[in-house]
Amino acid sequence: MDDDRRKEVADDGTADLDLESRLTDEHHQSLRLWLRMLSCTTRIENEIRSRLRTTFGITLPRFDLMAQLERHPDGLRMGELSRRMMVTGGNVTGITDQLEREELVMRVQDAKDRRASAVKLTEAGRKAFAEMAAVHERWIEEMLADVPGEDKAQMIALLSTMKRKLRVEDGE
Repeated sequence: MDDDRRKEVADDGTADLDLESRLTDEHHQSLRLWLRMLSCTTRIENEIRSRLRTTFGITLPRFDLMAQLERHPDGLRMGELSRRMMVTGGNVTGITDQLEREELVMRVQDAKDRRASAVKLTEAGRKAFAEMAAVHERWIEEMLADVPGEDKAQMIALLSTMKRKLRVEDGE
């Protein structure tokens, strides 16, 4: 395969030399798909990380923890936060400690098990997150604005199918 076919031309006319763009027809389609998804996700994630830090002075993991708590107003246990965020318990503890010092979250006694504690957003945390979430959503819309709506719907459907199949393989 010649080099011209391996290169993709980006919107600005420059050659896009991501790893998945350099793969040849001999590589498995699954590998190419995985690398393409990873490349797209990484680009969006890096841009969001940068914008969150610049605009709000917050990291993506702190934003993610607050997003989990926004969806669960009664709070979540640390272990549940760790599972949902797919990070270690130590990471969740460190993030929670930072947010607690800033009075954006608080630890409360778990309503279902008085021996355990849960983490929940404070009123200040709820307000701060609402502002960040609205801006975050606009950023995502901007980044994906050139993808037609029906293409987005099709990708969502295809990725939902993939996710279900992966869960079955994982025994979930």
